[in-house]
Amino acid sequence: MSTNEKIRCPWCLKFEQYIQYHDEEWGVPVHEDRKHFEFLILEGAQAGLSWATILKKREGYRKAFAGFDPNKVARFSEARIEKILADPGIVRNRLKVKAAVNNARQFLKVQKEWGSFDKYIWSFVGGKPILNKRKTLKDIPATSKESDALSKDLIKRGFKFVGSTVIYAHMQACGLVNDHLVDCWRYNVKN
Repeated sequence: MSTNEKIRCPWCLKFEQYIQYHDEEWGVPVHEDRKHFEFLILEGAQAGLSWATILKKREGYRKAFAGFDPNKVARFSEARIEKILADPGIVRNRLKVKAAVNNARQFLKVQKEWGSFDKYIWSFVGGKPILNKRKTLKDIPATSKESDALSKDLIKRGFKFVGSTVIYAHMQACGLVNDHLVDCWRYNVKN
């Protein structure tokens, strides 16, 4: 079956990079802390913007945020933050950039407490993906009881830009929930 013959979730059909993201990453269960940290930065940056905007700037974020290494980002100085804010390769929002540095520090605390961020985040879904049966994009909610609980806990721990909508998007991206539409070719793919 060629790329064009596959039935996909309609939100990804705007450009090739979006299709590739949908086909190869979105909804694939993530069990690697650096990838979780990457999506926390990217989803936080997306707040109020389209995912397409962030996806197009992903490489810029990778460069600006030390390859999404939370240990390095946690040590960013005010001077480094100012340098990042001058970089057109990212969305230059001071609150979001400062939140990413703050979140790196909180991320390291969670790793220390739980052994890994992965272990922590997957505990909110019982350790396995929630398999939804969505038929249309209208059926996909912006939040869930799990994203509400995770968001609340992250905020309590000092994380920023982690409202329930942002966290639900993170859960979708990292495969904690499967929100591929039931007729999408990715819906039943075992990862």
